[in-house]
Amino acid sequence: MTILVTGGIGFIGSHACVSLLERNHSLVIADNLCNSKIEVLDRIKQISGKDVVFYQMDVTDEAALETVFSLHAIEGVIHFAGLKAVGESVERPVRYYFNNTVSTMRLIQACLKYKVRKFVFSSSATVYGENTVPFVENMPLLPTSNPYGETKKISERILEDTWRANPHLSVVCLRYFNPVGAHESGWIGEDPNGMPNNLMPYMAQVAKGKREYLRVFGNDYPTPDGTGIRDYIHVMDLAEGHVAALEGLEEGFHVYNLGTGKGVSVLELIHTFERVNAVSIPYRIVSRRPGDIAESYADASKAKRDLGWETKRGLEEMCRDAWRFERGNG
Repeated sequence: MTILVTGGIGFIGSHACVSLLERNHSLVIADNLCNSKIEVLDRIKQISGKDVVFYQMDVTDEAALETVFSLHAIEGVIHFAGLKAVGESVERPVRYYFNNTVSTMRLIQACLKYKVRKFVFSSSATVYGENTVPFVENMPLLPTSNPYGETKKISERILEDTWRANPHLSVVCLRYFNPVGAHESGWIGEDPNGMPNNLMPYMAQVAKGKREYLRVFGNDYPTPDGTGIRDYIHVMDLAEGHVAALEGLEEGFHVYNLGTGKGVSVLELIHTFERVNAVSIPYRIVSRRPGDIAESYADASKAKRDLGWETKRGLEEMCRDAWRFERGNG
């Protein structure tokens, strides 16, 4: 199939592109490079040994999307493009609501016009709010306490309502948890512009000496060691989940969790990274971050049952691959 991948040069998108190319799909990538680097495009090609079509563009730009859809026989869309920092969304809500919801509306509108029936949406476990763990797809969604999570909930609702009005569509929302790690080649990984918002790349930069210490946001949560618990998933497992969803997609509106089903605390992750990579991670406890919750981990049994997908890589591999990428880049 010819697949349009928005945000395809970003952290998760680039790994998904590699997995899609390995499955012999043809790719058109759209990315505005606001939180990614153009060099990743060549690395995707080097890893896969295949070429792709690339557009530097913003997915909220209706005219730019019209150009892409009119020039290419798109058969499916995987929508990664979006702003994703919980803390920043609290500080800049209008930017997040505009970017994340308008891009979804523009894309599904183009799909309807050009009769593209397969649509895979990059959602987030954040939509569950402070539900009881493990999170299950059929739970009522609660307020998330941050605009980022709300933009994902709104986008899911937009897509579900669009499917109800157009039941020939095949739409899947993938609610994933905390992607970490890197491609085993060490050529692509999480390399944000500016200061990292996510734990693993910040930790890797501390290990490398680029930053003095890691900030741990809160040690007074109701968890065994007081730090937040998350479901960390290797980015290549996550990428393979997108391929499974795309290739197994049937008519209808579907929601799947992509996670390991295991919760790991911030301190556990730090100590695992130190142990497997023989490095030291100085850290300091600071106050909680706005919008964060105590625990988040998945019940991923539905994806295994319906898509035949489950994670293959463990926490040690996540830490090793992330460190291999950081050592070889920047």
